[in-house]
Parts: sequence; C-alpha cells; structure tokens
Amino acid sequence: MEEFRIAAIPGDGIGTEVVTAGIEVLEAVAGRDGGFRLSFDHFDWGSDYYRRHGEMMPKDGLDRIRGHDAILFGAVGAPDVPDHVSLWGLRLAICQSFDQYANVRPVRLLPGIVGPLRGVSSDDLDWVIVRENSEGEYAGQGGRSHRGLPEEVATEVAIFTRAGVTRIMRFAFGLARSRPRKRLTVVTKSNAQRHGMVMWDEIAAEVAAEFPDVAWDKMLVDAMTARMTLHPATLDTIVATNLHADILSDLAAALAGSLGIAPTANLDPERRFPSMFEPIHGSAMDIVGKGIANPVATFWSAALMLDHFGEAAAAARLMRAVERVTADPSCHPPDLGGTATTRMVTDAMLAAICGENV
Repeated sequence: MEEFRIAAIPGDGIGTEVVTAGIEVLEAVAGRDGGFRLSFDHFDWGSDYYRRHGEMMPKDGLDRIRGHDAILFGAVGAPDVPDHVSLWGLRLAICQSFDQYANVRPVRLLPGIVGPLRGVSSDDLDWVIVRENSEGEYAGQGGRSHRGLPEEVATEVAIFTRAGVTRIMRFAFGLARSRPRKRLTVVTKSNAQRHGMVMWDEIAAEVAAEFPDVAWDKMLVDAMTARMTLHPATLDTIVATNLHADILSDLAAALAGSLGIAPTANLDPERRFPSMFEPIHGSAMDIVGKGIANPVATFWSAALMLDHFGEAAAAARLMRAVERVTADPSCHPPDLGGTATTRMVTDAMLAAICGENV
C-alpha cells in the first residue's frame, strides 16, 4: 500500500482551524478508499514562530520538508508582522525555492451556493485560472534608496523570462486541452506594458501552434474583469501573470460565492520538489477562534492534492462530498450567509465521505 507523506503547515490565523479540518477529512477519505495511506508531519512555522525566533521558519526549514510528497498549507499574515516579512519568509520562500511555478485555481459555482451574478449557472461559471507563480511582478527584484527623504525612490521590477513564460503557457494549453471545452484565454496588459507583456503575447502564439486542438484568445486584464462579470460562460481556462492572476482569482472566487470556498495548488509539474496545496482566503484574523471559518477551500485543496498523487477516485469522492455538503444550506458558514460552524461543516463532510453513495 502506497503511503504519502504530507508536511502540514497551518501558519497563521484560521489556518490552524482549517488545516486541522482538512487533515480529518483526508484521513477519512484514505480510510474509506483503503488503497493508500497518509502520514502528516506538523510544523509550527508562521508569525508565532517569528515572534519567538525572529524568522518565519528555521534556516533548515526547506530541507525538513523537501522529502515530503506534498505540503498542506493554511495561511500567513498577522497584524503585528509586516506582510512582506511574513509572506516572503514562509509562503513565497517555499513556492520559489521549490519552483512551484504553476499556481492552479479552479473556480465554479458549487451546489447550493448562489453567487452575486444573476442568472448564472454552474455550467456558465466553471473555470480554471493558471497563475505564473515564480517570476513576473513578484520576482522580488527592485529596491529603495534615499529613504525618508523627499527624493526617496522605490522600484519593483517585473521579471519575465522566455523559459518562464514558455513553460507556464505549455502548462496552461495542456490543461485547457484536458478539459471538455478545450479553450484558453491569455490575459496580459500588452497595450501599456510594451516589453514583458508583448513577449507574453508572442510566446502564447508560438506555443498555441503546438496545440492546434485548443481554441484560444487574448484579453487585456482590465477588459477581462468586465468579461468575467458580464460574460462568464465565454471563459474556461485562463492564464495570466503572477500579479494579474492573483487579482483575477480573488474576483473569480467572489463571483463563485466566497473566498472561503476557493482552493489553490502550487505545483512543480516536473515533480522535482513537493507541491503545496492551500485555501485562497488568507489568515482572516477577524474571525480567529470563533469557530466559523469555512473549511471548504481546504477540502477542495485536499482534493487537488489527492489528484496530484494520482488518487483520482479518492479525489472525486472528496469533491462529491463537498458538493453534498454545500448543497445543504444548514452547512453554510457565515461567509456563505449561514450559521454553520467549522465543526459542523467538517462533521457533515465526514458523514458524507463515510456514506454509502459518495
């Protein structure tokens, strides 16, 4: 029986609450399917660790998790720790060091959830957003000089490489090919950003020639926000830069009902390093300890993890359980307009997974 080792890093805020729920559900799925085992190693890295040690994770942290099959991550961010310190000290340190260059964010209207768009069905809003996750606007290049003086200067340099753009384009076209509609939309801002974004457009056209069975089109990022809200049924698979896809995926999650249901897979498609799976919602410090965090995004992220392991049947079982739970309004937490607690949603998931027909 195959065993998968998972590094569990709850991080900050509600990360601890939803990762705990996610582990319960993953163990239930593994027990139900019986064809594989899961083991979890727990790491208390995050802002509390930073307050004690002056760093978000130990200096040998990456070596400690390098040999795992995947990482289940919660959230990062706390009011008393600068955001750039917490993000670059933990989440981005993992993503970039393990070259998790494909950030994949599926978005769809789940049963029982009503999004803000009128007359939109689950057939209309069923997307996958592919975010370039290693360079671009989040490459960490730039600097500041003349600090505190009137002539202070800060630069944030977006780095686009032919290798980086080509590999994310090939990944996105391949993902689009695997979906029923075989359609990809490439998002840039090449009218105003005439160097990096024009290169994106050119490479997209080059890679498209390798995928003649995939229909594709281009959109400027500002026009894309309008298309997502006004014509969602025209979209399927979407690829964009680190910054643009970060913003668009939050919009997409809101259109699907809540950030609390949106999952993320940070993939190293070549499988040289462990990939990382996490909810999109962040640390949500305003609801920490209230027991009302929505764990659905973590459950969906866990399904992406199982699929990454090649356990397609278990992943499908987990998603069927998610759909059964969201279809029941009594299982909706406050972010979905209900009163359910994290515990209630988790218990409903466990019951659904153990049910005969899931």
